[in-house]
Amino acid sequence: MRRPVKHLHAAGAMYPGAWKLVEEFRRDKGVDLPDWPAWCFLPMSGFYAIVSADAGVNTLPLQLVGDVARLSAIGTWRYTQGIYRFDDTAAAALSTTLLHGEMPVDVFMRLPEWCVYIEAQGLQWDGQAVYGYWCHLEWDANTGRRELRLLLDTDSELLPLILHLGSWTVTEAIDRFAVEAKRQATAAGIAQPATPPSGVEDISAQIQPFLALVLYICSDEPEIDDPEYPSEKPARPRPKKTKRGWRLFAPDKPRIWSVADTLGENLRRNHVEGGSLTGRSLRPHVRRAHWHGFWTGPREGERKFHYKWLPPMLVSSGR
Repeated sequence: MRRPVKHLHAAGAMYPGAWKLVEEFRRDKGVDLPDWPAWCFLPMSGFYAIVSADAGVNTLPLQLVGDVARLSAIGTWRYTQGIYRFDDTAAAALSTTLLHGEMPVDVFMRLPEWCVYIEAQGLQWDGQAVYGYWCHLEWDANTGRRELRLLLDTDSELLPLILHLGSWTVTEAIDRFAVEAKRQATAAGIAQPATPPSGVEDISAQIQPFLALVLYICSDEPEIDDPEYPSEKPARPRPKKTKRGWRLFAPDKPRIWSVADTLGENLRRNHVEGGSLTGRSLRPHVRRAHWHGFWTGPREGERKFHYKWLPPMLVSSGR
């Protein structure tokens, strides 16, 4: 059994009424509950209510707060179950491409499914191997804040990582979350040690490879294919009409999406490893891999932001 499916079954067993409540919350969207953006499957306040109801409390103790993050990622993924498997060479090259400057927030909002599970070839967190990770978007029901949430699948734990999305760097996104987490902990009477700036910087550096794979999936025309159904692409499912109203049905099994296979083959053909050309000593003439974003459209009309990963390129060999 694949690891994400194992975790899905474990979450369902731990919170047996969760999926029924999720459907009820979704039906009440914009009716008895406030509306929320289409890119968010269900705000985490809904999953907080599920965990709280199971525990029989209004305010969760510290040891159960993490269950909200874990259940929201796994429970959201349940309705698509897409597993994204990158070509090894492409993943290695992408993972070494740093994200500089402000985060491309609009690009992250293009996540093809409400939640994706990305297999992590060779990625680590604090020296621990990561098998894969879930990625989904959160809309804070109280503030309207947008968040990018990762849930790392490791041997020892399912580790949540949160970035507050806005016109700032990855480091500031993590720092803003740390400040907010401390504020909420203080309000709840939970003592928390201050996060040192070096800790924020370290998290920012470690999270870059994980964000790179997400960015590729969300970029312009990413290469995402199902070998069995080559004409199909990942998308959010549509509810189906039943005698009891419109419902979303979870798929019977995960769907494997092959990512960047042609890109990986092209990189191998050009002897590219880790973002640099190999072979002869051509480093002074190599344009390193980087992210490239640009706008198209009239200045006073509707414009579109394009985002692409540009692989290493030999600009001039000088010969």
